[in-house]
Amino acid sequence: MKSVKGKNQAAVHDDPSAAVASAFPAIFGPAVEAVQVSLFIQQDGIFRYVNPFLAQQFGYTVEELTGQRGLLDLLLAAADSFYLDTRNGVGAGVSTWEVMARRQDHSVFPARIVSAPLTFDGRAATVGVVLDLSAQREAEEKARELANFDALTGLPNRRLLLDRLQQQIAAAEREAMPFALLCLDLDNFKRINDSFGHRVGDELLCAVANRIGTAVRRIDTLARLGGDEFILVMPGASAAGATDLACRLIDACNKPFAVAGHDLTATPSVGITMYPQDGKGIGTLLRNADVAMYKAKEQGRNTFQFYTAEMNTATFERLMLEGSLRRAVRNAELELHYQPQISLANGCIVGVEALVRWRHPELGLIMPDRFIHVAEETGLINPIGDWVLGEACRQAKAWIAEGLPSLGMAVNVAPEQFRQGGFVATVAGALAGSGLDPERLELEVTERTLMHDAEAHIGTMTALHRMGVELSLDDFGTGYSSLAYLKRFPVGKLKIDRSFVNDLEHDPDDRAIASTIVNMGRSLRLAVLAEGVETCEQLALLRTMGCDLAQGFFFSQPLPAGQIIELLRRQPFLNKE
Repeated sequence: MKSVKGKNQAAVHDDPSAAVASAFPAIFGPAVEAVQVSLFIQQDGIFRYVNPFLAQQFGYTVEELTGQRGLLDLLLAAADSFYLDTRNGVGAGVSTWEVMARRQDHSVFPARIVSAPLTFDGRAATVGVVLDLSAQREAEEKARELANFDALTGLPNRRLLLDRLQQQIAAAEREAMPFALLCLDLDNFKRINDSFGHRVGDELLCAVANRIGTAVRRIDTLARLGGDEFILVMPGASAAGATDLACRLIDACNKPFAVAGHDLTATPSVGITMYPQDGKGIGTLLRNADVAMYKAKEQGRNTFQFYTAEMNTATFERLMLEGSLRRAVRNAELELHYQPQISLANGCIVGVEALVRWRHPELGLIMPDRFIHVAEETGLINPIGDWVLGEACRQAKAWIAEGLPSLGMAVNVAPEQFRQGGFVATVAGALAGSGLDPERLELEVTERTLMHDAEAHIGTMTALHRMGVELSLDDFGTGYSSLAYLKRFPVGKLKIDRSFVNDLEHDPDDRAIASTIVNMGRSLRLAVLAEGVETCEQLALLRTMGCDLAQGFFFSQPLPAGQIIELLRRQPFLNKE
């Protein structure tokens, strides 16, 4: 910028406005006054000119700054020393500093100062701009939070967790100090999402994060990896300390959460690994904690397990089983066996229960207790359940076409299958595709499934009942049935769980429970079927109680379709005592 010289220099020096008018050509004057950028000219540490925007930015009037204060008066005491050394324009070229600026009300904001030397009134001066970086810093902080923190709960995310774990491992190596890593996963969280919706599920996750956050120490790191999985890193913790915290976390989560007008329980399963004995790398520690957590789920959930090397073998077998099961669904390796259901009034086979089996190409026939839990955990239970439903309907219709008497075809429905949104349509499709009369199909649902969200499930059951499908309550007496709901459920049959039949001839309590269920069914005009009948003594007691139906190895084990046909034709149990 040109120097300010001429015969009116003395007057210009006394009148800052006149000086500026001389410094800036008339064509730029209005623009400089109106521009929404803070502009200044400083000489001898004092402002010779500030535009209105700068004065407003700092909470002053133009008059309170011009000739009265300098830039250093608007900065914190810790302002950049390099700027302090060049405050009078010493040096050449454009200079930039980032400092903390201070307004008249003492509030502060991050600022960038860009200045250049200027000859003003024949002497060195500085011209520059002050830029408010508050919005930029806020955006940078927001970007940092998005990169390092979970958007839902505000907890550290996987990226920040891995960074802190790396630091923790380095510190543990230097100081030879162990630490614990806990993996916490909520039990049956998918059921809450399916029943109440993802909004309620998200609110529950936030409530869980807040509650377990109050149970940890300040030095601990609590992170959310995603879904309903949380990781906790405990520096310096022993196995006893990790045990104590795991117990406190479980106790905290066992208290109901008030979410969206519901009292929800989200019990946790916790897996624990210890550094360095369970692994020295981040990946190993996380993987082993995950293995221990799944072991806790296998042990009944709502508990904790420490990692052991033997768990890896079991986990490998489970992964192999999962992969093979996915192939089995694709390659039609599943098949149905059928167990007859007998009328105790005359011994006639009046129905069969369809039971899934897996014909593995190397391992042979695999029973459902080895793979159903894997199917439930991996989401394969829905395609498997849909196949079972369709195949059972097709087979029942095929038997009718062969001239066999019309039988009831009972099909077990998994909780996840029953809760899926299109279940009623799936049943309608299986019936339509096979041509089976809906009255010949019986769907068995456990009382635990129905009572989990009874009000929501009544609608599904009512729709199936109106369709003509019979509904039975499986494993009755093992859950937490409410008689009020039992009255409202459109079920036609109760099934006495085999646990009450096993010792029926020896245990008076089992006899009392079985008799009560039979009497309850009779009072509610429901048929009662006893499962797991294996002896003639059990059969005799059930007949004395007035039980309507029975099934079990005393009559027949589940048989493939080809073998059950002969049994249906012979009716070997007619009038059998």
